[in-house]
Amino acid sequence: MSSNITLTSPLVSVEWLQENRNVDNLIILDGTINKVFDISLEQIPNARLFDIKKKFSNLDDPFPSAFPATAQFQESARDLGINHDSVIVAYDDKGIYSSARVWWLFKAFGFNNVAVLNGGLPAWKKANYDTELMQNYEGETGDFIANLQPNYMKFFDDVENAAKNETHKIIDARSAGRFNCEVPEPRAGLRMGTIPNSVNLPFTDLLEDGMLKSKKDLAKAFYMVAEQDEPIIFSCGSGLTACILALGAELSGYKNLSVYDGSWTEWGSLTTGDMDNPSTWTKDELLAYILIYVSNSDLNESRKEEKYILSRVDKEVYHRMSGQFDADNDYQSIQSIIEAVKAHDYYRNDLADLFADIKLMAFADGDYDPMEQMIYSHLKKILKVG
Repeated sequence: MSSNITLTSPLVSVEWLQENRNVDNLIILDGTINKVFDISLEQIPNARLFDIKKKFSNLDDPFPSAFPATAQFQESARDLGINHDSVIVAYDDKGIYSSARVWWLFKAFGFNNVAVLNGGLPAWKKANYDTELMQNYEGETGDFIANLQPNYMKFFDDVENAAKNETHKIIDARSAGRFNCEVPEPRAGLRMGTIPNSVNLPFTDLLEDGMLKSKKDLAKAFYMVAEQDEPIIFSCGSGLTACILALGAELSGYKNLSVYDGSWTEWGSLTTGDMDNPSTWTKDELLAYILIYVSNSDLNESRKEEKYILSRVDKEVYHRMSGQFDADNDYQSIQSIIEAVKAHDYYRNDLADLFADIKLMAFADGDYDPMEQMIYSHLKKILKVG
């Protein structure tokens, strides 16, 4: 078959892949997130594992799946036998999820002959096409050349400027519940909240049974949140599902697109958010606030109590919540604690652990005085802990 095939769309069907899978320069990449080599797992024949987490992310970055350096991406792509004239189809085992990140990474490094398999492995298997057991790529090294395209990825400073000056439409791919602070973030310790001036378009709104909806439905979804000539930054939890929005937007004719690499994991970690809204506090922030509240019940937070609090939460969190506590009156403190506990949907065991922390902190200075005992009992009563 011809080795000069060129993709005309960022999305291909399983039928197209079945028909073209023997093209000489076709490379199929399994971009399933967190997948490790396991010979008992199925893959599309001749697929090569694109390890987002370990090979195609900056492992020195504190945030997950961080954008890799040009040299790292080039070397890792060459190790998979990818050449400058390859045609790449990426898929994952959820339908369309992390495969869109693979597609976007290649575009960010100047390679456009790449597409996502619509429906991924589930659609491939549903069509009764052949699979094989997973195997390592042991072929020749490729000659792929990475050419960084600066505008494809945005970073904290870029997004901070865009949010402040409204230079871009910021579209968040998280669920409506997370965007509206109605459910906690799944990542432990990450506060709830939203990037200022952002709007919500859950990535799941673009999908049906793991496949992208029709171009008409995609265009309608994007029409509701952005104009075609607007510059757009897509965000999500950690930079993966934002790429699904980028894929849908490109199919809908949008041009000036970028992805916030750190997304909410970075933004929520590096910004304090709205401390006046307890429903956005992290559990660490809530713990710090409650411990500060109890320790100040006798109008004196001892050094030992402070030391205990700092053993349970980060110093930055402690100082942030100390400032919030100082700004609140007693009634506001109680209401804030109730609201924050409700936001995190604590279970009985969680509350038992929380109150064990409170008692240990109160004993930290060796003096569990009557005022601390009263506050402890009051908190148990209003939070309905028996």
